[in-house]
Amino acid sequence: MGTEVRLTLAPQRRFQAIDVNTRVAEEAGDVLQRHQRALYCSFHTTAGYLDQSVSVRLRGNQDQLSQFFRTFRALFPHGAEYRHDRMELRTELSDAQKRVEPRNADSHLTFIGAGLRNCVTYRTRPGAPVYFIELDGKNEIMRRQRTTTVLAYDAERVVSRTSVRIPVSKHPIDSVNLGDPRLGLLEQVNDLLAGSGLEGGRVDLVVAPDERHVALTVNEYETLLMQHDLMEVLKNPLRFAKIKGRNMLDDPLAIPGKTLSYARYDVVRVLNSLMEALRLDQSSFERLVAKVMAVPAQRFLRSRRVSFLAAADAQHAAARLVRGTYQSPILVQWQSAERQARRLDVVLVQLS
Repeated sequence: MGTEVRLTLAPQRRFQAIDVNTRVAEEAGDVLQRHQRALYCSFHTTAGYLDQSVSVRLRGNQDQLSQFFRTFRALFPHGAEYRHDRMELRTELSDAQKRVEPRNADSHLTFIGAGLRNCVTYRTRPGAPVYFIELDGKNEIMRRQRTTTVLAYDAERVVSRTSVRIPVSKHPIDSVNLGDPRLGLLEQVNDLLAGSGLEGGRVDLVVAPDERHVALTVNEYETLLMQHDLMEVLKNPLRFAKIKGRNMLDDPLAIPGKTLSYARYDVVRVLNSLMEALRLDQSSFERLVAKVMAVPAQRFLRSRRVSFLAAADAQHAAARLVRGTYQSPILVQWQSAERQARRLDVVLVQLS
């Protein structure tokens, strides 16, 4: 199944980019140089990895990474009016838990909006960093300890593929917790793994090609966060951004449809940082602004695939889907589905 390295990380700041490849070299020598690919998995909902294509565009540079994420910290400022952070509304928490529960809705929304992943596959590049992006490493109450697994391998092979039907509500904007035991999806995935004989590998959940206006992410499915804060962002991506002034911008790069209500925010200044970090030219930037303003949900949620490590453990001889305590695959739609259902493909992949 390749070579697995499990790391424990201790972030020193709330936001921190930690080069995992350096840590792997310290603990396991040249394992990444001996393999062509590596699967990087985080088991947390406010810390993960960027796709390799985005990381390359940012040149694996700490300063550009920081600039990239500063954009999202402007969109989702710490301490804004998130329902997730209103502890008096969190009925699932005891009084003792409310005293230590971090107010970190901004980190969850940044994880989703910036396109962070719980599991990513990279082609190994000797000497190139791979960053574990920490969004909530230290607060006034605690300093976190994080776990990540790196599985180095050379080849992958699909051993099983099946299609599943996911019921959804009539609401045009809605989210579905695919990890809910009542849905039975993850139990079905584990049954497929047991029947496949796969000792370890990767599980991909993929939106069917003919599905539209829907995406997947992995995060904590907390009701106030997913049914209120996230929904607000999908309707208006600048809902929580700090207002820079009450006057309309004179000409925000001639955005099509100048009557867009979002223009009262200094959107150009916010997105300019993103343009510089990703090295977009001016015409590309204009298109980006127009798309973000016109179709917020489609631009905010772009992933049609999420992945998980599959491995056996002390309790189970057969491989099972591996996820962190609070991690759930989540389906989000921003238009109603025909027949109130969405179709996903479950793909089991052998890594060797």
